[in-house]
Amino acid sequence: MSFLQDAPRLHHPYRDDRVLRGLLDRVVPADRRAELDRDLDALADYALMAWQRVGQSTRRKPVLTAWDAWGRRVDRIELTDAWREGPGITTRHAVLAAGHAAHPDARLEAFARVYLYHLASEFYTCPLAMTDGAATALKASGNAALIERALPHFLSRDPATFWLSGQWMTETAGGSDVGRTETLARCDDNGQWRLYGRKWFSSAVVGEAALALARPEGAGAGTAALALFYVETMEGAQRRPELVIDRLKDKLGTHELPTAEIHLDGLPAWPVGELAHGVRQVAPMLNVTRTWNAICAIASMARAIALARDYAARREAFGRRLIDHPLHAQTLAGMQAEFEGAFALGFEVAHLLGRVEHGAANAHEPALLRLLTPLAKLWTAKLAVKLCSEALECFGGAGYIEDTGLPQLLRDAQVYPIWEGTTNVLSLDALRAIGDGLGALRHAIAGWTREAGDAAAAQAIHAALDTASAFLDRQGDRRDALEAGARGLALTLARCAAAALLVRQAGWAAARGDRRPAAASRRFLEHGLVRLHWSDRDDTAALLDG
Repeated sequence: MSFLQDAPRLHHPYRDDRVLRGLLDRVVPADRRAELDRDLDALADYALMAWQRVGQSTRRKPVLTAWDAWGRRVDRIELTDAWREGPGITTRHAVLAAGHAAHPDARLEAFARVYLYHLASEFYTCPLAMTDGAATALKASGNAALIERALPHFLSRDPATFWLSGQWMTETAGGSDVGRTETLARCDDNGQWRLYGRKWFSSAVVGEAALALARPEGAGAGTAALALFYVETMEGAQRRPELVIDRLKDKLGTHELPTAEIHLDGLPAWPVGELAHGVRQVAPMLNVTRTWNAICAIASMARAIALARDYAARREAFGRRLIDHPLHAQTLAGMQAEFEGAFALGFEVAHLLGRVEHGAANAHEPALLRLLTPLAKLWTAKLAVKLCSEALECFGGAGYIEDTGLPQLLRDAQVYPIWEGTTNVLSLDALRAIGDGLGALRHAIAGWTREAGDAAAAQAIHAALDTASAFLDRQGDRRDALEAGARGLALTLARCAAAALLVRQAGWAAARGDRRPAAASRRFLEHGLVRLHWSDRDDTAALLDG
């Protein structure tokens, strides 16, 4: 009988993840570790089951039924098994609620849960991120009535009372330019605000609530005149008639996630704050949702590399295992080093977020969080696409075959650079944070590398930071030049931060006899830190001249 290759096997996503366990061993206090371990172990068990289920069934998209058999508008969406299981898994293991616990490590511990749950959830984590962001924005608003109304549902530990929240910002005219929002808010004769308009991209349409931007009737044009509203989508067990689902999006990836185009025809709404500056009221949720994006991107990288490494250890070609071929081993090791850098940066942002929220941060850390959040989101997103693509190549032709489940890793990864701001949008956001942020980053990197005592690595990282500073100095006040170089600057700063965090983890691990993080640190530095481009403006214009 001819040879048949075994499919890649997924090892236990928690017990066999030395990178996650090493971080938690270093950071999480012993008195909370037992409860956290129980949740993480259970979520990893669920991830194993979900991976096996994928191999035994054909994946399917959610199905929208707009009308029932008797002509009534129902807009019912049939979901996948993982999505139907989502409320129970989320509440049982505090995937969302843990991030709002009353201690500075809350965000770190919650995002460890997200990291393990994400792929098994089939992007149920997308509306979870929106819900987390909504809870954070409502807390920041100080709107006592809405906080009392919504937060017990958003942070519930009981699936019977748990609610999801959407985030309805994007319109056909707007995209990232939300100042072009056309949704109208009108106050009726009873003093009830109602929303009218079309939201073009609603990723949590199955939720029970949402935050939406709208322009109050009579308000002026532009971003500052927008207001932020809270809405509820259900009337008992039925969807409210003022919310009409036009269709579900046919997307490149995230097929199980029901993303909709919707019409609002007088949907009741409540202002979150003043009837203006709605974008400013949304801002507190951005640190949260962008961190979710980063951690989910890292989870995709971890899965892709884990499967590629397992396959390489068992697949034989040209007389030996793939992992014994020097070039293949070099490729996998490079992927692992890049992943560990991304992991270090993403989880540092998660930890910073919790410390800042609980007033436990050092003086420089709020500015550091403001800079690192867009950096982590944009870099991990781009890296996830690159590493998932590389992982598929590690499987040869099998990586291109749909029913192996492998192509989905790449299709789904492409959402990370698009969701919550594209790479260029976030690069410009990082540029806005550079004033206080660059000094805070230098201060943080000095501390991280000092902990490890690796003088050579520290010198290389600071040299890269000096190159970034020289770039900024050379551009001066030339805004066009600064913006043209913003992406390269952002990637450079992200890699500098990641390298320093790898050095810190390597120093801690080496003292305990584990040399693998030091290997990751050295390999990451070998890949280089500087990604700046000193491009000529005339050349750019020439290359764009059709």
